[in-house]
Amino acid sequence: MSYINAEKELPPWLVKLLRTYVSEGLIYIPPAQNIQRAWGSRSGARQLLDERNKEIRAKKCAGAEISDLAKEYYLSEETIKRILKT
Repeated sequence: MSYINAEKELPPWLVKLLRTYVSEGLIYIPPAQNIQRAWGSRSGARQLLDERNKEIRAKKCAGAEISDLAKEYYLSEETIKRILKT
C-alpha cells in the first residue's frame, strides 16, 4: 500500500468534499474487491502447519505418547491434544 497526495490525484471538488469529513490525517481506501484469504494462504504457513499436524496425528496413531510429541514439536500437551481432536 502506498500513499498518494489527494490534491494531485483527485479532482478539487472531491478533495473539498473529503475535507468536510476529515480535516487532516490519513484516509484508508480499501480495494474495490473484498478479497479475504485464509490465514497463512499467501505465505504457505497454513500448509506447513497442516502438514505438521498430519505428522502429529500419524505418529499418535502409530503409538507415540502425547508428552513425547509435545517435546518433539516444542508444543504444550494441551496443544497436541487440540491438534488430535481435529
